Formats: sequence, structure tokens, C-alpha cells
Amino acid sequence: MAKESKDFSKYFDFSGAKVISEDHNGKTIRLNGRDIHIVSEPDYRQEKQRGKEDIQVHYDNAVTDELKTLGYGKKYLIQTYGCQMNEHDTEVMRGLFEEMGYEPTEDRKIADVILFNTCAVRENAEDKVFGELGHMKVLKLQRPEVILGVCGCMSQEASVVNRIMQKHPHVDLIFGTHNIHRLPHLLREAHFGKEMVIDVWSKEGDIIENLPKKRTEGLRAWVNIMYGCDKFCTYCIVPYTRGKERSRLPEDVIAEVRDLARQGFKDITLLGQNVNAYGKDFTDRDYRFGDLMDDLRLIDIPRIRFTTSHPRDFDDHLIEVLAKGGNLVEHIHLPVQSGSTEVLKRMSRKYSRERYLELARRIRAEIPGAVLTTDVIVGFPGETEEQFEETLTLMREAGITSAYTYSYSPREGTPAFEMADDVTEAVKKKRLARLNELIGQLSHEHHTSLVGQVIEVLVEGESKNNANILSGRSRSNKLIHFEGNKEWIGQFVQVRVTAAQSWYVKAEVVTEPALAEQVG
Repeated sequence: MAKESKDFSKYFDFSGAKVISEDHNGKTIRLNGRDIHIVSEPDYRQEKQRGKEDIQVHYDNAVTDELKTLGYGKKYLIQTYGCQMNEHDTEVMRGLFEEMGYEPTEDRKIADVILFNTCAVRENAEDKVFGELGHMKVLKLQRPEVILGVCGCMSQEASVVNRIMQKHPHVDLIFGTHNIHRLPHLLREAHFGKEMVIDVWSKEGDIIENLPKKRTEGLRAWVNIMYGCDKFCTYCIVPYTRGKERSRLPEDVIAEVRDLARQGFKDITLLGQNVNAYGKDFTDRDYRFGDLMDDLRLIDIPRIRFTTSHPRDFDDHLIEVLAKGGNLVEHIHLPVQSGSTEVLKRMSRKYSRERYLELARRIRAEIPGAVLTTDVIVGFPGETEEQFEETLTLMREAGITSAYTYSYSPREGTPAFEMADDVTEAVKKKRLARLNELIGQLSHEHHTSLVGQVIEVLVEGESKNNANILSGRSRSNKLIHFEGNKEWIGQFVQVRVTAAQSWYVKAEVVTEPALAEQVG
């Protein structure tokens, strides 16, 4: 089976390594002809621990004066994999690069620094990155001065770091999710040294504020409100790669959202591995996610949404606040993962099918026009055909309109990795196809119910195939296509839905931007 076919032991054989030096700054070893400076390296045991250490908040400038010219005349490229959290980390790294004088490029042939910001949630994401690293070997032979780095969630896995050390000695820099703020110093070390530099913190450390961010668009922005996860679902690597839950101070979050409002951003997504656990770690105040949303509701920004939430922490106060509407949108992403209570128990999700359905019913009753989307894993160890059928029936009972769907794949280091992966790939594939077919039907039914309704759309861009067709999203995150003027991009228009497709709707403009603003 999948997990048995992977032999990680070969990546831990360092019998050929020679320790050159070791001090308080780490150790330097020579392996396969390359010197490797290990400042710190990942450790699953440390990543698993949840200590009581106080989390400090730092407001220092990450780019010191002597580093502000490091990148003059140089270009950087970041290849990003995975979730919105990774995308947001990339925005921070772009900000750091450009504060050091680097310029962005999409061309690997002229980039001076190439970073792979990686995802560890699924095995195929890791396979893609290792495939890319293989291709980069040729580029490094042609241009040895290029700095090649790997960061993000994969870097937090000991097996990944050791595999890179053994098989990809052309990599120059490895760092993790907890020390992105150290990027300027690590780049300096990589620029002026000939060693591979590894600096991966196993413990999450403090919260670093004031990091620069380079956002790539002026309409939508992501705002981190917390880091880490303490849920330890049996299939998930995130609590190990992202550390324990740490909430940013509300005043810092509110200040960032206010600043984005001043800059003209119109759609804000609050990010966290589990946003509705926000504030549980505060010891000096009684302030939770519902309180934060209530405060953000008062800021003059058109739309505020969040991802992702855990059903276990979705409390009545949050529902009460979201029901106030205004700039708090009615789209709620509520990952269920399975419709079977037995499977949910093996996943350690800490809620039952019935509790999820009751939460969905309560959300619908209290929040006008609530639109629910979800995440689902099929083929989890031990999942029977009957248990999979329970997932199908839950989709309709909960009123799900869209879902991210996945086949289970074992992740080394998680409790589920030790379970028998006893659902065959053929069965997983079949179940995934059936689930996707149902989700397509539910999405089409929901879109059909919108025909004739007038909906507010934030115009995001024009169609790649037809310059006269614009696309945008509703408050509930529905993709909408309509004819219009490209000068409307970045504005709100009112449209009437004319036709339903499975994954988007067609519409006609009722009120153009200038008029829409006049009528409020």
C-alpha cells in the first residue's frame, strides 16, 4: 500500500557525513561533497509538543539598514504551492525581498533567487516540488550563482529536509514556516557563503508584526489573524508544520484591516488554520472570534470573509454576529471531512454527523441567505461503502453548494499513517467521482435557484476568451459572468442572473458602477 512503498530510511543515512565544526550557531557538516550549515532542523517530537510558554509580539523591522541594499540589481521568483496561508506567506516574502531592493520576475532564466514555498498536506504536492527541484539541477549547472531555496510546510518535515540534503545538494537554503522573518539574514548568509543553509524551527516561537507585504492585486487581500492549530486531526500534518495556536492581538488585526480599507481593498479574507479558535489563547482578555468580527463590522470595507473554520469551535455568539450582515458576508466554509460519525471519530474531529447537521441548520436559521461550502476526504482508513453513502446524504441534508474534495493519502508523522490504508486506490477514485458528480448537481441546483435574482458583484477581470465578458464574485463567492465594460473592473455592479451552469452563473447588468454607488 501507499505508505509501505515509501522508504524514508535511506534519507536518514548520514554515515558518509563529516562534522566540520559545531558551536552555538549550529553545526557544519560535509555530505556528498557539499558543506551544509545546520542552524536548526525539524523534529517531530518538538513539533508535537504544546507548551505553556508565553508568546511574545515583536514590532521590530525585519529588514535592517545594512540589508536594504542586498538585492540591488537582483531579481527574485517565488513558486507557491498549497493554501491561502502559503499565498499570504509569499506576500510577506515578496515584501521582504522588495524592501531589500530585489525586483520580481517570472523568468527562471534571469532570477537571482528562486524560492519554492511548499505545501505538505498532500503527497502529490510534495512530489511536484521534488520534480521541480530535479529540473533546477540543470539551471544550477548553467548558472551556479543562482540561490535556490525551499521553504513552507514541507521544510518542517524531517524526512523532506534529509531527502534534500541527500539527493538535492544544489539547494542552497531551507527554512520553515516559523522563521519567515529571518529570510533577509538567511539570504545574506546564502549570498556570501558556499554552504547549504538549513534553519528550520521546530517550535513556533513568537508573533512578528510589521512584516512588509507585497500584495499582487488591489481588490482582495488576505489577513492572518492567527497561526497554528491544536486540533490534531489524525490525517493532518498542519499542527506539526504550523505549530500551536497563537492569536494576533485584535488591535494589530484591526489596524491592518483599516489600512487595507484606506488603500481601497474591497474584499478581505481573514486567515487561520482554525479561525474560530481565535482568542482562546489570550490570558489577559476575554475576546474571541465573534468579538473580532463584530469590531471589523464597523470598518468601512465592503466585504469581510474568513477561512477556514472548525465545526467544533463555531459558537452561538459568532453566528449571532454574522447574522448582523453588513460587510460580513453570508458565505461560510465549514469543513466536514466525512458524513459518518464513525469515520469522524477515527479522524478525531470531535463532533458527530448529527452535531454538524444541527450546526448547519442553526446557521441557516439565523443568517439570511447563508451559503455553505465544505471540505471532504474520501477513502479514509476503514471507510465502508455505507459510511461513504452517509457522506453523500450529508451533502444534501446540510445544503452544501460547493466542496473541495480529496482522496485520502497517508502523511508520515500523523496518527493515521499508522492505520491500515485499506481502501484501494480504485475505490477511492470511484468514490471521489461519485462525490464530485453530486457536488456538481447541488451546485447547479443552487445556481438555478438564483435565476432572476439581482446580485451585487465585485468585478474582478475580463474573460480570457472574450474581452466583452467580465467575471466577478458575489458576496457568497459565486463566480458570475456577464457582458460589460472593462473599465468596471474593481467596481461593484448589480446583475440579474439569467442562466445557471454547474460552476458559475451567467447574468446581465442591471446597474452600472456609477449608478450602483449612487443608489448605495
